[in-house]
Amino acid sequence: MSGPTTVSTEKDRLADAVRQVSAVRGRGRRRSVTVAAALSVAVVAVFGLSLSVGDMVMPIGKVVDTLLGGGDGGSQFVVLELRLPRALLAILVGTAFGLSGGVFQTVLRNPLASPDLIGISAGASAVAVTGALLFQISGLALSASALAGAVGAGAAIYLLAWRQGVAGQRLVLVGIGVGMGLSSIVWYVMARSDVTDAQEAFRWLAGSLNGRSWGQFWPILGALALLVPLTALAAHALRPLQLGDDAAAGLGTKVEPSRLALLGCATALAGVATAAAGPVAFVAFVAAPIARRLVPGRGAALPHAALTGALLVLVADFAAQHMLPSVQLPVGVVTSIIGAPYLLFLLARANRVGSGG
Repeated sequence: MSGPTTVSTEKDRLADAVRQVSAVRGRGRRRSVTVAAALSVAVVAVFGLSLSVGDMVMPIGKVVDTLLGGGDGGSQFVVLELRLPRALLAILVGTAFGLSGGVFQTVLRNPLASPDLIGISAGASAVAVTGALLFQISGLALSASALAGAVGAGAAIYLLAWRQGVAGQRLVLVGIGVGMGLSSIVWYVMARSDVTDAQEAFRWLAGSLNGRSWGQFWPILGALALLVPLTALAAHALRPLQLGDDAAAGLGTKVEPSRLALLGCATALAGVATAAAGPVAFVAFVAAPIARRLVPGRGAALPHAALTGALLVLVADFAAQHMLPSVQLPVGVVTSIIGAPYLLFLLARANRVGSGG
């Protein structure tokens, strides 16, 4: 009589285990949706605040009315021509940097692997500053040169790090070295240039949304309309890659082509964001870790990283505009205030772990 009872008990245990796993997954999905919704609401709230507050303070009702085609000529000019393109650009730049940092850090399995630390942003800066100061290019040509510099730097770093494949730590170290070399080119060109031109280049290097208009918005919107779906498609390989190359290959993933596709998308995302607003520091570096802490156990959490990046740039740009009276700081100054302490924390923690502390 014990045989059927034993089988029934084992079935009950298995059913309980399945229910527990389903409950955990359900809680994870609910938290993921809740966090994404909260981040979206925060982005919308700060976006509305950015359109309302300035030298001319407007009630949110008047802002909405202006966006819908109402309002007088003054409010239409302030909202539609000055504030709206800048706020939308902040969202797109933050989204691009957040996605880029999330992909880099996940693929390379290294918290230091972000485009502003491993040479991608330095490549964009080197080509853009050289083009602006030595060849007097501007506008879309300057943006295109920044994108070309980012892609070129990414390709060079990948090839230099290649040893029958690419290891995350090796690519990060190579990227840091390449970035330092490219940064030296930037400062050499600036030192040889006219003081006024060098000051303009320095403001761009700080990462700034000051004076941005629809001319900078449409190109990045078109680029993200292409790059975000491509990144989402390539991201299907992220979960196997997180298990390691051997495990991913065992699961049927084409490891190196998948890694190359992901790194290519991340490099292009960082390049278009840099082309639009300059190398806004530390957004790509901190957005993904914040997102992963908000939704633990959800892997790369790329949608949350994108929303976190958008929120960071929006908040930082709002602070940059209104933190000091009559002075508009570059948004990169504010994001550096956020990111630099986090970088020091990471390095200090790595040192404690390395020393057995």
